Amino acid sequence: MAQAKRRFRKDHWFFFTIPALVIYVWFMAFPLFNSMRMSFYQGTGLIPTQFVGLQNYVELFTNPLFRDRLLGALKNTCILFAICMGIQNTLGLLFANILAGRLKGRSVFRTIIFLPATMSVLVTGFLWKLILNPHWGAVNQILVRFGLKQFEGYPWLGKPETAMIMVGLVTAWQWVGIPTMIFLAGFQGISEDVLEAASIDGASALQIFWKVKLPLLTPVIGLVAVMTFVGNFNAFDIVFAMTNARGAPEYSTDIMGTLFYRIGIAGQHPVAQPNMGVGASIATVIFFILFLGVSMWMYLRERGSRVQ
Repeated sequence: MAQAKRRFRKDHWFFFTIPALVIYVWFMAFPLFNSMRMSFYQGTGLIPTQFVGLQNYVELFTNPLFRDRLLGALKNTCILFAICMGIQNTLGLLFANILAGRLKGRSVFRTIIFLPATMSVLVTGFLWKLILNPHWGAVNQILVRFGLKQFEGYPWLGKPETAMIMVGLVTAWQWVGIPTMIFLAGFQGISEDVLEAASIDGASALQIFWKVKLPLLTPVIGLVAVMTFVGNFNAFDIVFAMTNARGAPEYSTDIMGTLFYRIGIAGQHPVAQPNMGVGASIATVIFFILFLGVSMWMYLRERGSRVQ
């Protein structure tokens, strides 16, 4: 009896995970697998009932209307990811390095950097849409004041060559606080003895950053990259707020999230009515892209740890 009680006490942690497990299965796992199941069906309404096997996937990858939109959305999503990786995470790394030092008023700067991340994405998109207005937006007004007359009335969100870049920059501006805080925690976890030893050896601040801090921060950088990858491939609301669900102009801001919305929910181009079957197949494609990306990162991380 006493042995059974000790065993129960040893394994009782499992019972505390049951509520979280139930919530995860009900709100995450079940919708995911149900979406995969729906990708094998067609029909009208929110629950297609006609089983068609892989026909939705065949249609998605062979029908020129679906295929062109899918490739375009995938390309634009990769552009969004590249902008966030190159600008958002780079700035976050630099901000974190500065905030980890002995900067006066660093708590104020932390608040300023993180403040945009607390705003609603729809509000952020709408505000930046006003700021980028070609006629009376602040961006064009400032550029003209500095003598750049060629930007007077320039439609940043109205030209295919600049629209996606603007969406990416706004996304990077809003979420730069997240990687900053994560990198800051990573910098604060580096032992002061290591930094002091490098300083005594005559290393400059730049050399300490490149040769000491950055290598020790590699796992954190990988984690932030994965978070950015997952967030960008699940993005929808920033494009919806700044342009529209059709990825205007000329689908130059169409991403995977807006493509799924148009086909599976709204019933917009390239479909006249909502096609939940094809929409579910797009969601499944997004899932497998994310699964492969995260699995590759985990494999490389595990391989790197073995080499070390």
